[in-house]
Amino acid sequence: MASLKQIRSTFLDYFAADGHTKVHSAPLVPQNDPTLMFVNAGMVPFKDYFTGAAVPPYPRATSSQKCVRAGGKHNDLDNVGYTARHLTFFEMLGNFSFGDYFKEHAIDRAWNLVTKDYGLDPKRLLVTVYIDDDEAAAIWKKVTGFSDDKIIRIAGSDNFWAMGDNGPCGPCTEIFWDYGDHVPGGPPGSPDEDGDRYVEIWNNVFMQFEKENDEIVRKLPKPSVDTGMGLERMTSVLQGKNSVFDTDLFQTLIAASEDATSTKAEGDRAASHRVIADHLRSSSFLIADGVTPSNEGRGYVLRRIMRRAMRHAHLLGAADPLMHRLVPTLVDQMGEAFPELARAQASIEDTMKQEEIRFRTTLGRGMGLLDEATSGLSEGGVISGQTAFTLYDTYGFPLDLTQDEARRRGLSVDNEGFDAAMAEQRERGKANWKGSGQTASAGEWLALRDRLGPTVFTGYDAIEGSGEVLAIVRGGGSIDDLEAGQTAEVLFDQTPFYGEGGGQTGDRGEVEWTDASGQQGFGVILDVQKHAGGDLYAHKIEIESGTLSIGARVQLRAGAEQRLTTRANHSAAHLVHAALKNVLGPHVAQKGQLVDAERMRFDFSHNAPVTEDELAAIETEVNAIIRQNVPVTTQLMTPQDAIDAGAVALFGEKYGDEVRVVTLGRALTGDNNAPYSVELCGGTHVARTGDIALFKITGETGIAAGVRRVEALTGEAARQFLLGQAGVAKTLAQSFKVQPLDVPARVEALSAERKALEKQVADLKKQLALGGGSGASAAPEEIGGIKLIARVLDGVDGKGLRGVAEDFRKQVGSGVVALIGLSDGKAAVTVAATSDVTDRVNSADLARAAVIAMGGQGAGGKADFAQGGAPDGSKAEDGLAAVRAALAG
Repeated sequence: MASLKQIRSTFLDYFAADGHTKVHSAPLVPQNDPTLMFVNAGMVPFKDYFTGAAVPPYPRATSSQKCVRAGGKHNDLDNVGYTARHLTFFEMLGNFSFGDYFKEHAIDRAWNLVTKDYGLDPKRLLVTVYIDDDEAAAIWKKVTGFSDDKIIRIAGSDNFWAMGDNGPCGPCTEIFWDYGDHVPGGPPGSPDEDGDRYVEIWNNVFMQFEKENDEIVRKLPKPSVDTGMGLERMTSVLQGKNSVFDTDLFQTLIAASEDATSTKAEGDRAASHRVIADHLRSSSFLIADGVTPSNEGRGYVLRRIMRRAMRHAHLLGAADPLMHRLVPTLVDQMGEAFPELARAQASIEDTMKQEEIRFRTTLGRGMGLLDEATSGLSEGGVISGQTAFTLYDTYGFPLDLTQDEARRRGLSVDNEGFDAAMAEQRERGKANWKGSGQTASAGEWLALRDRLGPTVFTGYDAIEGSGEVLAIVRGGGSIDDLEAGQTAEVLFDQTPFYGEGGGQTGDRGEVEWTDASGQQGFGVILDVQKHAGGDLYAHKIEIESGTLSIGARVQLRAGAEQRLTTRANHSAAHLVHAALKNVLGPHVAQKGQLVDAERMRFDFSHNAPVTEDELAAIETEVNAIIRQNVPVTTQLMTPQDAIDAGAVALFGEKYGDEVRVVTLGRALTGDNNAPYSVELCGGTHVARTGDIALFKITGETGIAAGVRRVEALTGEAARQFLLGQAGVAKTLAQSFKVQPLDVPARVEALSAERKALEKQVADLKKQLALGGGSGASAAPEEIGGIKLIARVLDGVDGKGLRGVAEDFRKQVGSGVVALIGLSDGKAAVTVAATSDVTDRVNSADLARAAVIAMGGQGAGGKADFAQGGAPDGSKAEDGLAAVRAALAG
């Protein structure tokens, strides 16, 4: 029996032998389509080749593209675990022709692979074609020898693919496998087509027309082919299984889940194990591609997937976090085909563990609310949309999880009510999907790139250079001239200016030229941004004098000081990344960075504050590498060669055919010839590590769940920061009349003295309070048969009242103590009752009455002790009067 791994390699090797270039899977976060949340089909990474927005580097390609369908329009999440074939993560095997071959070759290759290399019985196969695609039907008849009844014509959108109302489109043709008459269902196009007997295993899309306004207007000059074969579905067919969850990969993952939970995948528990196995894959690959759990956008979809799996782990009785313990099994099964999974393993495990710990803290409270909401519902009942939304908004329960739990209880959820509550929340600005961040004018930049070619960046070796004006973009369109006082984005054939990317800000500087009339022109370059996948460097220029025209030859000068400090900060960021991994552990992964002329900011995955000792160790390592003062080297390599050589690649980044590999420093331990930091990076860097001069961490904070941020300075900025710190120490030393080194001890002594004095003051206030005060007599009064000590105490806050109340409670023996402390014009209320009267009075009720009488909102506590606060201390007597009135009944 062929394994899933063998089925994948057979497909890719088959088409590679047919002249197709093997292309590694693109990240799950789309790089060229802002309308998609995740890559959900094999053709998505090649979309620009099909539309003509980019020129393909090869005429034929084949890939196993990782896909996720768990959010937006393409969402299979609800069905996973309960059907035979639905998955949130799947691999789409595909072969693609970009204007090279067309229908006959595509059909012949598909049929040959399926029947010969995979060995499927042709008698159990049938095909579909679009209703009027006579050409495809004739080819199938020729290739297969099928009679007309096995070449089924299908009308409508099911067998006609379009990219949208505008763009390429064309008919589809599919191959179906027949599981046999023991399985319910009919062939495609029949009333019973939704059954499980016939399953689609291959889809060919023939892009041969172009649409405008949803109407076919012309044939494409170079018709293309996009095919897809679901790897998991094909594996189930070849392994003789009716469910993808019975195939070798899933059985291995499910076995790991069974072992970790000590439960078998049988009966009601089978669905839980299937959910865990599928969601383990989608969660791990999303994290590996740079997505982190959050409450919006892609991060929220990831959180939904993770928490659904974690809920099923809880149902199986897992007492401790489970998901992270299954990651090694997944990496063992899929890490060879997808090396990014192995590289990110530590980060995946840590993210999953921390997310499950957080979820378990809210799970009990959320389930309590759900139990309460469903206690009166019988089977077939409906959980209100507001309850589902409260579970989502307050307890972090995704709707899918609530629906899953409702289904388990024989209930359903009012989805419309949930949507209405969610819409109200969006109106308040609490949630909104931000998309992928690409601009609406991306197509215009792609068109310019195809017409003008990419910008040549010369700034690795120089900060000055000449260039020719190729395009001027203003107000969303191209213009020919830019005059004084105007600002626009300008493209040059080459530039020494770095365009913002990889966390490094764009350069600023100047541009000069002489126009056709001999007049001198001058402009300020305010920023440089990259467009069209990083190929175009758009310079934002404000013209101060002269007219800048297309074709002009200009002199470009990037700011020397800005470039110098930015390079130092960028190189320091690489060193920080390596130091963080060394000090905190291999789970650390970069989550973002900002390097400019002012500072370095580095975000990374870690689930606890970095201690002072750890920060000191990181700072020490970075400065040790700086002092080595060794040359910084850069090499051009293929991405895979770079990674094989030990370079760190950022999760989720898309790299071209050639990348720059930046190496800084020598290892501080072990082999001293080994590099300290090796990363893929297109940014600018120092020539030697010593050029950074000095490194100083200025802050460390948490910015999101499981994400920390380090901020630092280098060079002169770091020196000035340290001088400032030294100045503070010198000023304190002069004030304390000690040496600077003795300042900490002096501060500690003063702090101890202050604490002692504060304790003395508190004791004196307590003695004064116990000895008498305003607002009440020294002896207890009696109201409704209960003794009461009621006092107003000046200068005593809520914390101080607690001790006084305890002493008064002992003094009264049996009864109630009501104290109001006044501080900074506000009032603190404390009420304490002895245990023998709590069956008649409640301290919380008395404290609440006092607070409300003074204009406050309420108080909290128990029957024997309660506290609260009020904004107006002048109404203290009103508060005590309210206590007396409450006791009097």
